[in-house]
Amino acid sequence: MGEGAGVMVLEELEHAKARGAQIYAEVLGYGSSADAYHMTAPREDGAGALLAMRRALRAAGVKPREVGYVNAHATSTVIGDAAEAAAIGALMLGEEGVEKEGDVAVSSTKGAIGHLLGAAGAVEAIFAVMAIKEGVLPPTLNLHSPDPDRGFNYVPLHAQGKSVDVAISNSFGFGGTNATLVFAKEGYKV
Repeated sequence: MGEGAGVMVLEELEHAKARGAQIYAEVLGYGSSADAYHMTAPREDGAGALLAMRRALRAAGVKPREVGYVNAHATSTVIGDAAEAAAIGALMLGEEGVEKEGDVAVSSTKGAIGHLLGAAGAVEAIFAVMAIKEGVLPPTLNLHSPDPDRGFNYVPLHAQGKSVDVAISNSFGFGGTNATLVFAKEGYKV
């Protein structure tokens, strides 16, 4: 567990430009699902998470191969992390995705800041936006034994420089509530 809060100001793009605001990223879309599989555990195949991510990309008009960074919900539970990894793999390596697992950059910031519960989604979305803005992927701290069945770039232990045009941020909750946000660099053409 951790303590923290985060606020992201959303503003109509033309209004922000007119007042000379610094624009960190654009919200391209979101997706949600409610699989209601179990009160505290997701389906092992990650179907609910996958549905939220697919809906988000569809709403954004973005293909999986365009996603340069995934900020995972990743609570460090064996079943939860495995289910999310399965969903990310199905999305990113499926139709219109990337060719190899190592091309999927996914990290969790909970190892650095803890699980902020109600604030987790907002703060993790900010990390995704800052990855786009700064070209730096936040690390998955304390990851010493990555899943041997997945070859994703989990950004272990240290931040990595990478130009990111599109990032997604996953937030999943008890009872099978799943949400994914899609962010992109200002002016990204879909």
